[in-house]
Amino acid sequence: MIVDDSKMARLMIGKLIRELRPDWRIAEAANGADALAMIGEEPPAFVSLDINMPGMSGLEVAGRIRLHYPEIRIVICTANIQDAVRKTAEKAGVKFVAKPITPETITEMVGLFEE
Repeated sequence: MIVDDSKMARLMIGKLIRELRPDWRIAEAANGADALAMIGEEPPAFVSLDINMPGMSGLEVAGRIRLHYPEIRIVICTANIQDAVRKTAEKAGVKFVAKPITPETITEMVGLFEE
């Protein structure tokens, strides 16, 4: 699942993941509330989250996912690369990949999903 308020970011991430893993089924959500509702219906194996989204932040979404679905692997994919953000993500057991979205960053993200 790709969760990002930027439609362009979701399209780019999805395209690059499909090139690397054409067998993966990808769902998209534009905000945390929609993502949590979708996860409640059908939990994905992996979630890519932006941090800065309207409503609830990606870190809050990650915390809620962790609480109810600890088996889901989560990667924060964001341009917000502050140390405090990284440390909060690490404490929650969430991986971190910095934007911009490039083939290299998405390859890194997919590799984190497969660890």
